[in-house]
Amino acid sequence: MFRKLDSFLLCLLATVMLASVVPCRGVGVNIFNTLAIIMIANMFFLQGARLSRRAVMEGVTGWRVHLAIGLCTFALFPLLGVALHTLAPDLLEEPMWTGVLFLCCLPSTVQSSIAFTSIARGNVAAAICSATLSNILGIFLTPLLVGLVLARHASTGGGGGIGPIVLELLVPFIVGQVAQPWIGAWAHRHKKLLSFSDRGSILVVVYTAFSEAVVQGLWHRLPPMQLGRVALVDIVILAIVLGLTRLVGRMGNFERTDRVAILFCGSKKSLASGVPIASVLFSHADVGLIVLPVMIYHQIQLFACATLARRLGAQAEGAD
Repeated sequence: MFRKLDSFLLCLLATVMLASVVPCRGVGVNIFNTLAIIMIANMFFLQGARLSRRAVMEGVTGWRVHLAIGLCTFALFPLLGVALHTLAPDLLEEPMWTGVLFLCCLPSTVQSSIAFTSIARGNVAAAICSATLSNILGIFLTPLLVGLVLARHASTGGGGGIGPIVLELLVPFIVGQVAQPWIGAWAHRHKKLLSFSDRGSILVVVYTAFSEAVVQGLWHRLPPMQLGRVALVDIVILAIVLGLTRLVGRMGNFERTDRVAILFCGSKKSLASGVPIASVLFSHADVGLIVLPVMIYHQIQLFACATLARRLGAQAEGAD
């Protein structure tokens, strides 16, 4: 599991390097932009096709856990991002702060949230339902939160409006849900094959976004010190959220297994959803800079939560 995730990160880094050395130009820009739109729509279509109605209905039963995770994902994170921006507005350049605030508005991950919950011997069923529900709500809530947060705390606004969000994200997802009774079983049988489609769409979007950014002078606009500061801000955000999610689990008198699910699902942010949503919400010239904090946070959360999950799993085995 972790090797696959790490290999994907290497592919992301290779894509960024390729875009830095050989960015697409001229007619290639239109070709890659069109390809990115098609692949994003296909990704959300397959997400809808793979999600069973039963999973949605089962998610309702553990509403306290889902509510806690949802509040951490869509309330705690944005408030924390706004607070950090208010306290240290000059720490990062404005496009980087936009990326950090956008990161705070994203839904939770699915694969890593479930994997870490399982390793830590938590409530895997709740993690599956909450992570899935988070990604569904993210289609609606992330653009709304981005609009609210960036309208007051950043100069780089969204460039797409509601139309592209509906056409590229929501409509394909709904169509996938409608088609789920007929193709859902096929989608589940070919999870590995379809995961290449998901990751391929992210790589295409990243290449397109970074190509545009490089042509606009990305590496001249972004000193190396800024990357270190972005990583520091991401680490601070993750550390605070991990501490607060543990506190929420204890103060809410949740069972241990539920506390584990809240800890790992409530502290994750989805790179898989973040890159496509960014390409819809922001202008192509800004997407490359804006997704950098998301990519950095993605790797930090994997390392930190993998270590934490193994420790909690060992503690649970010792208690047994």
